[in-house]
Amino acid sequence: MKNTAQAPIGIFDSGIGGLTVARAVKSLLPFERIIYFGDTAHLPYGDKSTAAIQAYSIKIADVLLQARCKMILIACNSASAAAYDLVKAYVASKAHVFNVIDPVIHYLREHHPGERVGLIGTKQTVNSGVYLRKVNELEAGIELRSLATPLLAPMIEEGFHLKEISEDIIASYLDQPELNGTKALVLGCTHYPLIKEQIKGFYKGEMDVIDSSETVAHAVKAFLEYHQMTARQKSAEEDSFLVSDYTQSFENTTKLFFGKQVHLQKYPLWE
Repeated sequence: MKNTAQAPIGIFDSGIGGLTVARAVKSLLPFERIIYFGDTAHLPYGDKSTAAIQAYSIKIADVLLQARCKMILIACNSASAAAYDLVKAYVASKAHVFNVIDPVIHYLREHHPGERVGLIGTKQTVNSGVYLRKVNELEAGIELRSLATPLLAPMIEEGFHLKEISEDIIASYLDQPELNGTKALVLGCTHYPLIKEQIKGFYKGEMDVIDSSETVAHAVKAFLEYHQMTARQKSAEEDSFLVSDYTQSFENTTKLFFGKQVHLQKYPLWE
């Protein structure tokens, strides 16, 4: 691995939802420089084919490798399910590659063996079966019950998660029989941390609501510390936030996901 500890961390998602992961990483590792890529020209990945997601992911990985990132974090459940192995093989030894699924699987092994666990996410993530396969491979007696919740991400993107109607939409999903009897609920989309409190409220605090952005950030921190790759001082360069298509609405919405306003730079994947 040629990259030094001061090299940036590359994070990408189908849009700006992965900024919840970037925010969690930045909170735990304030000295790290972040280069974020949101593929806003092709969102949402949740209803794209595996082949399309793989093509987009490889192109974005190229961009992050050119920026000399020491780590590439796939901050998208759909891309993690469809393209992680391909991206890891493509990147090879040039950077470490993380996804948002494996740290959650490790968390379940440690905290919920022998229990029924729920998962909500996009159609692509749920239909891929990647969480079910990885949970079964643990042989930890975990019964995973998955439910596609396709209205939640666009509801959050449009800001409706802050309105009363969101309570009804969230409740209508969480009331589905697929989630009956679960002891924990995995938020299998990087948009969902923004409705974590509503979900906790629905369960009256009696459910372990697993925020993948926080789980992944802790895994990244532990990995960098173990390999002595954490940045030792704040970078002279600012964090960068790239998008494949720019609109003012994306710019405005970044504050929801990152916690503060950031400037998006247009970087088309294909001219």
